[in-house]
Amino acid sequence: MLARSILRSFSPWLVTAGLLAPGAATAQATGAAAPTPLTAAGQALFAGSPTPQRVAKQFKFTEGPAVDKQGNIFFTDQPNDKIWKYGTDGKLSVFLSPAGRANGLYFDGKGRLIACADAKNELWAISPAGQPTVLAGQGPGQHFNGPNDVWVSPQGGLFFTDPYYERDYWLTPHPAPIGQYVYYMASETAKPVAVETTLTKPNGIIGTPDGKLLYVADIGANKTYRYRIGAKGELTDRQLFVEQGSDGMTIDERGNIYLTGKGVTIYSPTGERLAHLDVPAEWTGNICFGGKDRQTLFITASEAIFTVPMRVQGAR
Repeated sequence: MLARSILRSFSPWLVTAGLLAPGAATAQATGAAAPTPLTAAGQALFAGSPTPQRVAKQFKFTEGPAVDKQGNIFFTDQPNDKIWKYGTDGKLSVFLSPAGRANGLYFDGKGRLIACADAKNELWAISPAGQPTVLAGQGPGQHFNGPNDVWVSPQGGLFFTDPYYERDYWLTPHPAPIGQYVYYMASETAKPVAVETTLTKPNGIIGTPDGKLLYVADIGANKTYRYRIGAKGELTDRQLFVEQGSDGMTIDERGNIYLTGKGVTIYSPTGERLAHLDVPAEWTGNICFGGKDRQTLFITASEAIFTVPMRVQGAR
């Protein structure tokens, strides 16, 4: 997931990598949107218009949406160091501030919000009352670039990506970058173990609800891969899923994968492109399903948040 300052400095690189088309930032920021291509299978995913509807635009850079058991959505405004709540009643409220410069979020089975806390390159578990506990980043041998996105398996294991992005809010010299890996923690007290060390810059991550498959976006190589998850969290049978990287990502009940960056692109489990949604924002950072019925697609994009009503539910 890219912070706003990082997006600006990386814009030429994003164009080169194919993640941002020349002129796309200007076109999207002014609301100019090309027709949205949909296959028949893609059209069937939407309850109405596939055009994202803006809910609010009062933030600096939105990221990391996650949904709780009730369908409330929590997301970050990283430059303002806040975690917001978008309730099932449609109301917005601040859940936590300061919030450790939180980035990617995901709820665990205990109802805690697992957060990639960029301020000190840690992984947090935040209680429903807003009390954080550091899970990783302070122990011996736990030097990270900055945990970025996280997924909690149904067995309770935590997978997170650790790319290197220089932050403009670092107050002290930062340690030199280390390997940009995917890590696994078998439990909240376990030591993080690198389970994927060959990617250029791992970013978005999501798994299937049965805990058998993991998708990881290599935003540096503009590719997304699929892995089988072993009994001890090991990743095997790596396969190229699509020739497209992603910032954040999500999955629906049918196994379709939703990638972000230049808007939202939806792929079937076999990698067939089903739909692309143009989002009127400079960058689409992340995405999840929420609402009481889990049929609202919630999109964080630059200074704003958007929703799209769906016929499918998010994977549980």
